[in-house]
Formats: sequence, C-alpha cells, structure tokens
Amino acid sequence: QVRLAESGGGSVESGGSLRLSCATPGLKYSTWCLAWFRQIPGKEREGVAGIDSAGRTTYADPVKGRFNVSRDIAENTLLLQMTSLKPEDTAMYYCAAARSGSCGYITSPRASQTMSYWGQGTQVTVSS
Repeated sequence: QVRLAESGGGSVESGGSLRLSCATPGLKYSTWCLAWFRQIPGKEREGVAGIDSAGRTTYADPVKGRFNVSRDIAENTLLLQMTSLKPEDTAMYYCAAARSGSCGYITSPRASQTMSYWGQGTQVTVSS
C-alpha cells in the first residue's frame, strides 16, 4: 500500500517562501513520477512540478524560476521549495505518484487523472 503524506503548508505574505514535503514510503524511485499538484475550489487540479526517475524536472509556466522540486532518496521524501510566492499561488497542494518514468505530461490538462496515488493535501495561503 502506497501512502503519501504532505506537510509544510501555511500562511505567508507575498514574496515569502515555503517548503513542502511529501513522505513517500514504499515507492521505488526507478519506476515513479513524483509530482505536486494544486487546486482551488471550483477549478481543476493542475500540475505544478514533477521529478522523474532520471531526476528530470518539469514545471508549470507560472512557477518556473520560483519553485524547485527535488527528492531526498535516502529519506523517501519529495520536496517543493517555493519562493517569491504570490497570492495566486494560494491553493491546496497535493503530492502524487504515477508509475511512469517521465513527468513530462503533468502540466497537461487533466493530467491529475493519470496519477495513481495522492496525499491528503496541505493548504498554502499567500496574502498580499
């Protein structure tokens, strides 16, 4: 059973930083795409950033240059470092995993439907 668990959300002012963590016990990084999605009420869940088994990263255009996704293999943890946060980054953030060696598709529409496992989400609120 794969269980993902996010932590690190919270409230910050515009321009601030947060780091999200996702515990990923039981996953073997050689066969998984690990990604972060976010969702605001009434909108579709959208891919934010992902890292694949080769360490290649994918980012949605709105977060490029501000967010950094990485993995700590020894700790079985997926990380998302968010800097220069904006009010429009306010959302529930979810980590997700898919049995795919690539994350290149995660910013495509409805990419969330292809992910196999999800965490419970952590709220990020950025005030202006």
